[in-house]
Amino acid sequence: MAEQQETDGQQAPPQLPLAPPPPGDLSRRFFWKRAGRWTALFLLLIPAGISGWIALYAFQTGPGQAGEFVLVTIPAGSGIRKIGQILAEADCIDEDIRFSLLAWYLGLARKIPAGEFRLSQGKRPGDILRQLVSARPVAYRVTIPEGLRIEEIATIFAAGGWCDREEFIALAHDSTFIQSLNLPGPSSATSLEGYLYPDTYSLTKEMKSASSLIAMQVERFLTVWTGLSAATPPRMSRHEIVTLASVVEKETGQASERPLIAGVFFNRLQTGMRLQSDPTVIYGLKNFSGDLTRNDLKTEHPYNTYVISALPAGPICNPGQQALAAVLHPEPSDFLYFVAKNNGSHHFSKNLSEHNQAVRTYQQGGEKGKKE
Repeated sequence: MAEQQETDGQQAPPQLPLAPPPPGDLSRRFFWKRAGRWTALFLLLIPAGISGWIALYAFQTGPGQAGEFVLVTIPAGSGIRKIGQILAEADCIDEDIRFSLLAWYLGLARKIPAGEFRLSQGKRPGDILRQLVSARPVAYRVTIPEGLRIEEIATIFAAGGWCDREEFIALAHDSTFIQSLNLPGPSSATSLEGYLYPDTYSLTKEMKSASSLIAMQVERFLTVWTGLSAATPPRMSRHEIVTLASVVEKETGQASERPLIAGVFFNRLQTGMRLQSDPTVIYGLKNFSGDLTRNDLKTEHPYNTYVISALPAGPICNPGQQALAAVLHPEPSDFLYFVAKNNGSHHFSKNLSEHNQAVRTYQQGGEKGKKE
């Protein structure tokens, strides 16, 4: 082996023992190792600290008095920070950035609807958030009685601050808007008289517009009409039925009389007699004073059934379900006349002689007798 090493002319260097690292390197390694541990610990503590910070807020009750309620309006498009400000102004919560963080943490930040809500005070922020997500908007009951005209309905809604009266009236006569409601019928319709269904409606603040209110009433009419007409095929067109129902509605306030009065009108139409209904005359008068005169009865207009031998040109009011049902199911009889008895009911007659006697009996000389 020695001869071979000499032949190569080289000798392997001796192996020296490893020197210990300088003291400075050890210190640096120890420092970074400890720093890494502290950093990891710090990073673990941050979420825990934030969670605790939010939890402290989450368990605080709002500044309002427990058991009290307040109305809060959340506008459409409001972000969670804006919602927090609104709730703080209503004393439902304390205004704090943690409200937004809590909403995101609970997954409710994007689930809060717009509207007016009745919320409890003295509750925790999380409870308020859950109330908002699950609560229904505050509803206000508005009753539209049977037999009103478009202008009268507009007055009721406007008085409650739900719409502008003139805008309501204009839209109810706007053919383009009427077509947008998908109301089956002539595309040239220029009035919704007869189709603004009378009912008690639950309105929320989001419905504060003439277009929303009209669409609601028309939709309700279509629902009622579908139910009424499904069982019995109508003997007239829907518009004719609504028109006659509006006349029946104005002639009597007693539900029990409506089918009989509808039957009288059908009898008169079938025999070629004029309907001679006072309310139809009144509807067509521009400046009705409140007292119907003989000259009014002779005034020619498309609604005056003392002049025309047919139905009026269209509905004269907005009839309710009972009037519509009465025209769909009139009570058969031989009566051709009726006259008011001044107690809300009517006396019915089969011929003119009987009717004239009833007029003298109930109308003190017959000056205001009907169906003559």
